[in-house]
Amino acid sequence: MLYSKKDCPRVAAIQMVSTPSFEDNWSIIRELTVSARKQGADIVIWPENFLAYGKSQNFSLQRQQDTLDAISSLSKSLKLWIVAGTLPLQIDLGEKVSKERNIAKPRATTVVFDFHGSIHVEYSKIYLFDATVGETGRIYRESDDYLHGNRPVVFDSPWGKVGLAICYDLRFPELFIDLVNLGAKMIFVPSAFTEATGRDHWDLLVRTRAVETQCYLVAANQGGWHSKKLRTWGETMIVDPWGGVLGRVGKGKGIAIADLDISDVDRVRANIPIREHRDAAQTRVVRITQSE
Repeated sequence: MLYSKKDCPRVAAIQMVSTPSFEDNWSIIRELTVSARKQGADIVIWPENFLAYGKSQNFSLQRQQDTLDAISSLSKSLKLWIVAGTLPLQIDLGEKVSKERNIAKPRATTVVFDFHGSIHVEYSKIYLFDATVGETGRIYRESDDYLHGNRPVVFDSPWGKVGLAICYDLRFPELFIDLVNLGAKMIFVPSAFTEATGRDHWDLLVRTRAVETQCYLVAANQGGWHSKKLRTWGETMIVDPWGGVLGRVGKGKGIAIADLDISDVDRVRANIPIREHRDAAQTRVVRITQSE
């Protein structure tokens, strides 16, 4: 299967409703990924916690390695780039798995595989969701289970530079500005937005981050009831640099697919040069502050 032309990748964002079963989750994500490739996708993004939603404590080192191996095999067999949602990783991806080389708590990490099945880059979630939400006042404490990531990540792809963010990161525009400054023209955001926060903020945040960065935003979400008490919002989206929605999934499992014309990023940025204006304003503000 041939890839899309260099400046116009076909991107697929997969939405699912992860269950407590590792095996069922893998079967679903594999099925949807194969379907996306059959529809011509060059690169696929999976949602946050696609395989282990709420089960980080049971994600052993061996399961981590087995999962990475399975994704590698799938990527290689399909000749497909995969942005593999998030996994609770403790192992050092640059080393072989061993009991001596792990950290006390995992990081929420998205791992990117190229079409050879090789790990291309990984990004660990910088902002962890410690919050009280909804009418019930439910408390979330991701920092109890995960360590914070500590660096923004942009990687090279055949279609240009891609930035990575994860779920709660969407609320921090400074991270997205960092990704633009590092050269990103596309930003992929695996997510698992709760129903309570997603209802009011998901569409707003995804489209706002696209407009202010003048990037394509590809945000793959979880979307349904995971248990009697846990529900995610869904509405996986692919958004262009003008804030237009190119693809969307409602609720439940599904795939949003769109062709991203990277030249549109350059056109929008040339017409409204936000970055140049920001840099100029920051220079003026420093000068004013110093003169005072």
